[in-house]
Amino acid sequence: MSKPLLEVQNLVKYFPTKKGKLHAVDDVSFTIDRGRTLGVVGESGCGKSTTGRVILRLIEPTSGSIIFDGTDVRGLSADGLRKMRTRMQIIFQDPFSSLNPRMTVSQAIEEPIRLHGIITDKREREHRVLELMETVGLAPRLYNTYPHELDGGRRQRIGIARALAVNPEFIVCDEPVSALDVSIQAQILNLMEDLQEQLGLTYMFITHDLSVVHHFSDDIAVMYLGRLLEKAPSDQLFQNPAHPYTEALLSAIPIPSLHNRRQRILMKGEITSPVNPPKACRFANRCPKATDRCFNEEPELREIGPGHMTACFLYE
Repeated sequence: MSKPLLEVQNLVKYFPTKKGKLHAVDDVSFTIDRGRTLGVVGESGCGKSTTGRVILRLIEPTSGSIIFDGTDVRGLSADGLRKMRTRMQIIFQDPFSSLNPRMTVSQAIEEPIRLHGIITDKREREHRVLELMETVGLAPRLYNTYPHELDGGRRQRIGIARALAVNPEFIVCDEPVSALDVSIQAQILNLMEDLQEQLGLTYMFITHDLSVVHHFSDDIAVMYLGRLLEKAPSDQLFQNPAHPYTEALLSAIPIPSLHNRRQRILMKGEITSPVNPPKACRFANRCPKATDRCFNEEPELREIGPGHMTACFLYE
């Protein structure tokens, strides 16, 4: 059996605040096999974007290990990390703020090729830029256009082209379609699926949109206040959610039918503070199935079925 492309073990990221340590990512572990997509879902502030950025070392981790294709990313020097950037890339959530407003479409795509010395000849670089623009569906006439002259979908295509420019194997997709119209979302998702098939890419797909993640991901990880609460193959998670938090999230997905209405699970109660949280289940205050034990102990992520893991005392 081949090794996973990415192995994350006990990943931790704390941010110091006046009141104590903010637990943005707390003891998160998972693997992603080559050519597959792991969807990471959860409410805003659950730590999913921070996890993606820590894996790429855009933010330095507090502790834990990040092994990419057998290489310890945390142990890399500045030069080693620079080389690794050609293998690991990111597509940012907001296509407008992630682009330099003073750079044209061609300059934005060409920059990583030039900086990493992938193609030194200027004419060859121009040819490669046009090739990338065609790959992501940008017309050649937009070569000298600036970001403010384009709509959100085209801007996000620039972001995808820029990520592909260095020929990566792994891409963190940080809510790449959340700022786009629904019709444009479908185009971008289809494009990313086609590129994955053509180039053998591996994705970590971060989103809060559960219908999108079901369509796009092979496996899904559910996060809540820095902790991983459940991880399972996509279809299995939707058909048989184990954690009460996952059940509540899935109950919020609208069904376009007047007759088959889903029973909505409303989450009541106070959200636990991520600053110096107690040694307890982070979801206990809002969980309809919580027992005394949930308020006094922190459940560990354990396997409850083939490839299906959850952090809940209900399954002990």
